[in-house]
Amino acid sequence: MKLDNMFKKSQAISGKEPEKEAKAEVPEGLLRKCNLCKKVIFAEDVEKGYYICPKCGGYYHMPALERIRMIADEGSFEEWDRELKPVNPMRYKGYLDKLRQQQEKTGLKEAVVTGKAKIDGTEAVFGVCDSRFLMASMGENVGEKIARAVERATKMRLPVILFAASGGARMQEGIVSLMQMAKTSAVLKRHSEAGLLYISVLTDPTTGGVTASFAMLGDIILAEPGALIGFAGPRVIEQTIGQKLPKGFQRSEFLLEHGFLDGIVERKRLRESLSQILKLHEVPGVGKELLSETMSGQVGKESFSDTTSRQVEKEISSDAASTPTGKKKKKRIEPWDRVLKSRKSDRPSGSDYIKALFTDFVEFHGDRAFGDDAAVAGGIARFHGMPVTVIAQEKGKGTKENIAHNFGMPKPEGYRKALRLMKQAEKFGRPVICFVDTPGAFCGIEAEERGQGEAIARNIYEMSALSVPVLSIVVGEGGSGGALALAVADEVWILENAVYSILSPEGFSSILWKDSSKAKEAAKVMKMTAENLYRQNIVEQVFEEPEELTTENIRIVTDKMEREIQAFLGKYGALSGEKLLEHRYQRFRKL
Repeated sequence: MKLDNMFKKSQAISGKEPEKEAKAEVPEGLLRKCNLCKKVIFAEDVEKGYYICPKCGGYYHMPALERIRMIADEGSFEEWDRELKPVNPMRYKGYLDKLRQQQEKTGLKEAVVTGKAKIDGTEAVFGVCDSRFLMASMGENVGEKIARAVERATKMRLPVILFAASGGARMQEGIVSLMQMAKTSAVLKRHSEAGLLYISVLTDPTTGGVTASFAMLGDIILAEPGALIGFAGPRVIEQTIGQKLPKGFQRSEFLLEHGFLDGIVERKRLRESLSQILKLHEVPGVGKELLSETMSGQVGKESFSDTTSRQVEKEISSDAASTPTGKKKKKRIEPWDRVLKSRKSDRPSGSDYIKALFTDFVEFHGDRAFGDDAAVAGGIARFHGMPVTVIAQEKGKGTKENIAHNFGMPKPEGYRKALRLMKQAEKFGRPVICFVDTPGAFCGIEAEERGQGEAIARNIYEMSALSVPVLSIVVGEGGSGGALALAVADEVWILENAVYSILSPEGFSSILWKDSSKAKEAAKVMKMTAENLYRQNIVEQVFEEPEELTTENIRIVTDKMEREIQAFLGKYGALSGEKLLEHRYQRFRKL
């Protein structure tokens, strides 16, 4: 395809400043000058190089069919609804002529190409916007093509992947164009209620009515680097409010930071990332199907006939976990010393347990409302081949990481991100496994302004009725409601030197004794150690630790934990949704 117009009109994206380059006389069509860095490049290199400038790395707008060739298995794409009769609902003068010109110029019939294809053998329904056609604005036929594709995907029980690149609603079609926002959103809602996956990929630009409808409704929302994404375009905003916008405003990186994207994926890695996500959604979820697979060894490495027959009440496997009543006797450790151990800077953090226990982890970001809280990490992974949702409170290691993760103290957006992932797990039938390690929820002005109490309460409320198995493991500090917001589970486990309490010992002594220096005494009174928690039926299992637990010897703990997680999934996966919810209800009702 010729790149003449593309180089003139496309918005190449790069953080680099344009460089001056001497003009050169070149044969027509062989070389072009990048509109961003101004360097001379071979047009063929761009076509073969994912439509990326080989000199500055800037992204060019990619034709829809080229994108499909880049993503889909060779020869697998089957186009749908190519021919739709042009419409002119507003009888706008010259509009039909304009459509014909665009068709001749681009070789497309409309601004979106839809159909079915495979990615690494996995079938999916595609919708790919092409910004060369009236900036891929959404008129009646664009909305209709997307709606038909999603409806067929729902009937065929296939995932949907939509690539957005649009200037927004099509002005020439007036209110009819506006209604396409409702139409596309409604069909995606039905697709979602059928328990099917929708991945939205945002490219440059994604603005206006497309942003305010199908583009932002994905179960998973990805974006290309540097893509312009927003409801009102920068020029409109500047003209309206009379202010200069900050650098990077409305770019992909800005949206990721503010919680609206799951991730930014480079164009060269997009096929690989989509394939991984699709395959993580292929395996049936929990319930009888999972139990059958587990018992036959397809998911777990061992037979669980001995463990799945155990009662749902609290039981501990003597070979997989140590308990206060076990045979081994250790030197007595004071409660305050356990508190100090739980806080050690080199103690494994939540992400270390994810690495040790799971494979194929794909992290998702953001609460879809305000921000992405680094104190909570979560996403999809595999446990012995089975997709699960994993969520961990993350402290990091060392001062720099501690500050970046806010010392493991989540803000409201952290809890809302966790809840979003849990509800997504429920939709797709994935078990939820949480790793708890926080001194407590962040207490600060901004946290209160954004509803810290409501966010924690909402998590507790929703977790109590999740229709999939939920397991929570306290691996460090379990501080107050900030910990409970990830610990309303079918079972709660704890490491030997982890703690779980109503408040920190310092806070407890400050409130009750008006003296925070009595934290050591408070730790004894609070009965916050694993031994006490087990005796009070707050936790089901206690996992023995080496004298000093670090990332180097974490396998001592996780090998035992891995076997117990297998047993947990077999046990609770065998329960009907009704029995699962009743068990969780009774677990907390009797406390």
